[in-house]
Amino acid sequence: MQTIPQSQAGLEMPATDNQVAAKGLLRAFLALRHRNFRLFWCGQLISLVGTWMQTIGQAWLVLELTHSALLLGVVGALQFLPVMILSLFGGVLADRLPKRTVLCFTQSFATVQAFILWILVATGEVRLWHVLILAAMLGLTNSVDMPTRQAFVVEMVGREDLPNAIALNSSIFNMARIIGPGLGGLIIAWLGVAPLFLLNAISFIPVIIGLFLIDTKGLHAQVKRVPEQKGAPKPSALQSLREGLAYVVHNPAILLIVAVVGVISLFGINFNVVLPLFATEVLNVGAVGFGFISSAFGLGSLLSALWLAWGNRKPSMRLLLLSAGTFCVLEAFFAISHWYALSLLLIAGVGFSQIAFSATSNTTLQTVTPDKLRGRVMSVYMMVFAGSTPLGNLFTGELAHLFGAPVALLAGASLSMSAAVAGWLLRAPAEKSLAKSLAGTLPAPQTGRPNREMGILGPASSTATNPSGTNPAEFASASASRIIGAHDAKM
Repeated sequence: MQTIPQSQAGLEMPATDNQVAAKGLLRAFLALRHRNFRLFWCGQLISLVGTWMQTIGQAWLVLELTHSALLLGVVGALQFLPVMILSLFGGVLADRLPKRTVLCFTQSFATVQAFILWILVATGEVRLWHVLILAAMLGLTNSVDMPTRQAFVVEMVGREDLPNAIALNSSIFNMARIIGPGLGGLIIAWLGVAPLFLLNAISFIPVIIGLFLIDTKGLHAQVKRVPEQKGAPKPSALQSLREGLAYVVHNPAILLIVAVVGVISLFGINFNVVLPLFATEVLNVGAVGFGFISSAFGLGSLLSALWLAWGNRKPSMRLLLLSAGTFCVLEAFFAISHWYALSLLLIAGVGFSQIAFSATSNTTLQTVTPDKLRGRVMSVYMMVFAGSTPLGNLFTGELAHLFGAPVALLAGASLSMSAAVAGWLLRAPAEKSLAKSLAGTLPAPQTGRPNREMGILGPASSTATNPSGTNPAEFASASASRIIGAHDAKM
């Protein structure tokens, strides 16, 4: 990959249209031209395979220890409940500390967790309470790691290549979802469950090494304290949290995305709970058929991520909502399908549209959010996207228990569709807000010399990106701060 020359520390010139076109199919990997992102991405490629191996290894271990599906659900809930409860404070931490430092800590802590679990299993001393405590510890780690990792991407690639970078991250996640469980199953059959935890612990090492090798001078969008603010009292964690929440509420684009993602994540993106029931009770294809269903979903997700990476499109509220609606429709058709071949095509389409929806949501949020608030905004996104998993699984599982898997999935798809339709009908203010934010992030036209990359707060110099000297996203952030300050003055 050719590195674009730097004319100033931390700033890279965006690729021209000719450069992008010349790459052909390689434009799908455009974000890898950034050395920092290459280091991070390659480490994640290895680590995520280990994570998926530990996921199935942990589930197998719990079943061996308890033979209880309920306790299996409890272990899963312990890993996601901290994300739902504490990720907002994780976002505050991500905005206050260097994100690379935070990720070094969280990844190291996850390494220790996997290594302890391997020792307990390998020595035969593991007990259920060990697994429960370690699962909760991993959940606490993820409540900080997830929003920080999401917000760190734009610092590595800048806004020009942000859509491509997010899509590439989705591609390796889904690639690992295909490779990890299959490889883990083979290892369990050959060597037992213990090696999976050791391999997962080892898989974190490339990520940690990559983080240490990242050149902090080459990072984009680093928040710098304004000199006149140095003497001001530092806001408390609750004040910082309220500032982030106020920004989410008062920005129409972000509020609409968070609301739609929240409803669809709660009711629609939890079909994995009932997929085994579809394989055994609806389609009657057994364990082998269930494996093909899971692989078809992973393949559709992977193709979607690569398509988004190749397109590298700017955020679009229409694409986001159309992808959400398509996801709901395909999920509803899968729920009523009794033909195995058709079900494979439908679940692949579900995976394709889900990644298109979630990746576009992620890209849009990170593009319009000011640098100093990105960690907190992404923590809200992760809270509704990943933190809703325990409640969504409980909802779908209970409906499946009472009325069957097809009814449960159809109900979730219908509720999700209502959110997509409502978002479409109410999208006008969000589109206007998004257009204003994008106008403040786009580089100025070339005037005989290459432009440096510009962020949402404008270029690295003191020159503003609009005539008033205030970027729309920064203006909204400042307005949110004033609202918080007025509220605090009344208390």
